[in-house]
Amino acid sequence: MQQTSRRQTASTPILVGVSTKMYLGYRDSLAWLEQLRHEVDTRPALAAGRVVPFVIPSFPVLASAAGLLAGSPLLLGAQNCGWADGPWTGEVAPSMLAELGVRLVEIGHAERRRHFREDDSMVALKVRAADDAGLAPLLCVGEHDAGQPAAAAEFVYRQFESAVDGDWDLAGRLTVAYEPVWAIGAAEPAAAAYVSDVVRQLRGHLASAGLADVPVIYGGSAKPGLLPTLGGVSGLFLGRFAHDPANFGRVLDEALLLAGHVPPPELSPLDMSSLGHEPWA
Repeated sequence: MQQTSRRQTASTPILVGVSTKMYLGYRDSLAWLEQLRHEVDTRPALAAGRVVPFVIPSFPVLASAAGLLAGSPLLLGAQNCGWADGPWTGEVAPSMLAELGVRLVEIGHAERRRHFREDDSMVALKVRAADDAGLAPLLCVGEHDAGQPAAAAEFVYRQFESAVDGDWDLAGRLTVAYEPVWAIGAAEPAAAAYVSDVVRQLRGHLASAGLADVPVIYGGSAKPGLLPTLGGVSGLFLGRFAHDPANFGRVLDEALLLAGHVPPPELSPLDMSSLGHEPWA
């Protein structure tokens, strides 16, 4: 990989987020959110906006979470949404999520596609509904099996195309979470070289559609130490490894360093040996 500055430009913030899925109960979720806010509040450099943290707890926690996170840079997200307001028993309207203070919504996660049979047309309806409600869609894409990066990039770009259904203005408001299905829940994330190659080629497809600035974050067993090894990504989407709030803090420190901020003295220093090559080539 060509060696260039690892520091992020001011116009391209690094996103660092985490979803709890259904791993935590209600009380445990609130205690965890308080600790997560502490990790954010003890890093005042986050106020500059060059690193943007977000958290996506379970639906029943959202109202309380909005209160816990008030005044914090930590953005609140939801794990899913319905495709419309109205007579849809058991669904949650995007407009209600917006009322609760939710800022972004995860759509099209591999588990939703596989276990709940959400196809590309359903994902497109949800993306549109979320955007109409003023929520930022976090579109999850990813190939099913490990293979060639070119084929993976083509596959996930087709998922992206289907989700926006020809509306390229809407496309420019999406954030892409690239999560190889085979890496979700695995012991280790996908290899850094593989992820970097897929993201590079995906960005080529996006650029050809005039969407070079669409954020692309990586998820799939992501954990501390990974972000500095990746090329071309806009951040990380963390899962179970960030259920330990200290790990979320470690990734924030890595992101702040990449963004040009040096952690204040009271924070634990990073292991500089992990910064092996330049991630923003």
